[in-house]
Amino acid sequence: MTASHTPNVPGGGSSFLDGQMLIAMPTMRDEQFARTLIYMCAHSAEGAMGIVVNQPASNIDFTDLLVQLDVIPDADRILLPKSAGTVKVLKGGPVETGRGFVLHSADYFVENSTLSIDEGICLTATLDILKAIAGGRGPSSAVLALGYAGWAPGQLETEIQANGWLNCPADANLIFGEGLESKYNLALRKLGIDPGMLVGDAGHA
Repeated sequence: MTASHTPNVPGGGSSFLDGQMLIAMPTMRDEQFARTLIYMCAHSAEGAMGIVVNQPASNIDFTDLLVQLDVIPDADRILLPKSAGTVKVLKGGPVETGRGFVLHSADYFVENSTLSIDEGICLTATLDILKAIAGGRGPSSAVLALGYAGWAPGQLETEIQANGWLNCPADANLIFGEGLESKYNLALRKLGIDPGMLVGDAGHA
C-alpha cells in the first residue's frame, strides 16, 4: 500500500474488457494462472491490469497486515469492527506482490485515490482505506489483493485469440463471495458452460 497514489493503470475503453471477469481456460499453460478468475480493472490499447479474485494468500490474515503496516497497534486488534475480520487477503497476481490493492464496493470513495471501474466496483491502493476499514468507516464489501496481473499492449488480445481466456460479466458474488474455490465454476456456469465438459488439451504438443 502507498500513502497517496493510485496504481498506474491504462485508461479504459468501451471496446475493451474493463469490469469483466477473465476465466482461465483449462489449457492455460502458465501455472500462475491455472483455474484463475481475474477481475479486469483496466484494459486499453496501452495494456491491461486485473486482480485475481479466487486465490487466497497463504497464511496471511487481514488483521495481521493492519498491525504490520502500523495501521493499528497490536493491542487494538480486539477493538476492530467485525467487518474487518471478514476481509479476505488474496494473491492478486505476480506483479508488485508487495503492494496491496483493495477491490471494494462504491460506498467508499476518496477523490484522487479511488478508481471507479464499473457497476459499483472500485479500486483503492492507499493506506487510507485500511484505516477506514479498521475504524468501521470502510466499504460494505472489500477484498485486499497482494499484487496484480498485468499485460503489455496487445498481449492479452493475443492470449485470448490463442484460447487462453474466456470472459463473462462480473458480479459482486464473483468478486466478494465467500467460497473462493467455487468461484471458477460459478463463472463458467454464468456462460452456460458445464465445468466438467472442459478438459485440458493434454495430448497437444
